[in-house]
Amino acid sequence: MLNEMILITGANGQLGTVLTEALKEKYGNDNVLATDISKNETNSGLFEVVDATNIDALQTIVKTYKVSQIYHLAAILSAKGEQNPLLSWDINTKTFLNVLEVSRLNNVKKVFFPSSIAVFGSNAKKVNTPNNAVLNPETVYGISKVDGENWAQYYFKKYNLDVRSLRYPGVVGYQSLPGGGTTDYAVDIFHKAVIGQPFSCFLEENTALPMIFIDDAIRATIELMEAPSNKIKTRTAYNLAGVSFTPKQLANAIKERISNFSINYNPDFRQNIADSWPESIDDSEAKKDWGWQPKYNLSALTNIMLEKLKEHYKQAV
Repeated sequence: MLNEMILITGANGQLGTVLTEALKEKYGNDNVLATDISKNETNSGLFEVVDATNIDALQTIVKTYKVSQIYHLAAILSAKGEQNPLLSWDINTKTFLNVLEVSRLNNVKKVFFPSSIAVFGSNAKKVNTPNNAVLNPETVYGISKVDGENWAQYYFKKYNLDVRSLRYPGVVGYQSLPGGGTTDYAVDIFHKAVIGQPFSCFLEENTALPMIFIDDAIRATIELMEAPSNKIKTRTAYNLAGVSFTPKQLANAIKERISNFSINYNPDFRQNIADSWPESIDDSEAKKDWGWQPKYNLSALTNIMLEKLKEHYKQAV
């Protein structure tokens, strides 16, 4: 790895923020280049402002830094995507095609593409949804992710480009604010609990969805990318599971630790999105092929989220 350069697009997002730091810690600051459409005060180390919809700008960066791996995280998430479907399709699909083409033309060794449980539609098995389930997504976000999975497999088979992908469930993390996803209630709820405000949930109380703590999500991503190529049997995307829970179960876990926490339920358009998604995920293929194992259950996730956010708000005072 010492002679390689890792490029991250969408580095300022929920996942990108944490993944960038994890890669720096593992491979060194000089081997990780973070990029996004703008720079913020938290960016440190190597950073370039890059619009991934501009293939020429992307190629210039790849050539200049001699990039050998790309983690492509730039995207518009599910709920925001429904508010502007055409823009979402353009951002989520065009940028990935640009990454694939630039990688092919410049001998990039590995590419990571983040897929999602949004690829599954209401016809898929709800409980322990298998990796090979029929994909009939009902959101533009899900459609773009299915499209990306197929392009990933195409570039692997046609050009031997080593593209790898995970179908993330909802990612729960304390490092950044919600970014416009349907599962983001499971992040916002902790912020409200810590600052002593009631939480209004946009999903019904018994809506079970697959979730994963961000430390598990980051570890899975790096483990997938570090696995020997001959271990990667699925070239669309691997199912990834952590823990499934409902808003009510999460609220009860918080109430066990913050007794005066209160929640009410006001479902909106995001309820229809959630209803089309699985309740739990079968990730046995990831476990079998490259040894994936989650570490965090609901109790551990709740403890860490509350602890870290209490520290955050205490420091902010």
